[in-house]
Amino acid sequence: MKKIKKAVFPVAGMGTRFLPATKANPKEMLPVVDKPLIQYAAEEAVAAGVDTLIFVTGRNKRSIEDHFDTAYEMERELEIKGKHKMLEVLRGILPDHVNCVFIRQSEALGLGHAVLCAKPVVNNEPFAVILADDLIRAPENPCLSQMVDLFNYQHCSVLGTETVPKADVSSYGIVDGTEVKPGLMEVSGIVEKPAVKDAPSTSAVVGRYILTPRIFELLEATERGAGNEIQLTDAIAELLTEERVLAYNFDGVRYDCGSKLGYLKAQVEFAMVHDELGADFRHYLTQLGIDTKDNVVKIAKR
Repeated sequence: MKKIKKAVFPVAGMGTRFLPATKANPKEMLPVVDKPLIQYAAEEAVAAGVDTLIFVTGRNKRSIEDHFDTAYEMERELEIKGKHKMLEVLRGILPDHVNCVFIRQSEALGLGHAVLCAKPVVNNEPFAVILADDLIRAPENPCLSQMVDLFNYQHCSVLGTETVPKADVSSYGIVDGTEVKPGLMEVSGIVEKPAVKDAPSTSAVVGRYILTPRIFELLEATERGAGNEIQLTDAIAELLTEERVLAYNFDGVRYDCGSKLGYLKAQVEFAMVHDELGADFRHYLTQLGIDTKDNVVKIAKR
């Protein structure tokens, strides 16, 4: 089995929940403290050994491509002004050995279709899928690295999951299966956004996947499902009939940055432990009457 060297980033969504901020600016470019969401996702992929980042884009997403491109004028300006630290930050957005590929999703036909658009670049290799608005903080070992380690041992598709409140299951793809050991499930079924009464479990698939290339042929045969879109969940359900699929409850904290509340939580918690700003931000919170001592310890440990 080949190693995971390619990651797909579906970034063609409209981001309507953040209007008007996302009218002309992609939601994936919304910053958490000083980095856009898409950069956190790219860094997670690179840390897991990925060297080819495949962005499936749509209209008004040019700023994502610009972000990962070389900014010659800005670099020259910083160099002239002697701002070497900022120049280093700018040049270090991605390592030199990492390649970016941009593919246009011409029609918004869902996550499954976005993944299918990456087929010509992925070819016959296992690959990762990362949804940038699911920001996952796992300081000890990034989420995708954990999943790649599991894939290298088990040689099968892996779904990143977490346990959600029962009332929230209708917002996720929910898996069913047999627990192999704590935090690891052999998947026997998956259903997209079930009603609470129909949900087979409270184990929800979040924005991290490692998939075998067989998924592409299944996606090509998948008819439109929920929302009149080609659902990745439906293709994974078919994959289960042919191959082993595991659900892995990763170690880390997920922030749903596709929602305003989740995005605000990420801003606060990332700011509290930021190398440069953390101390000043915690002091500011203290002035507002918020006790940060216990909270910052918990966040740092997470």
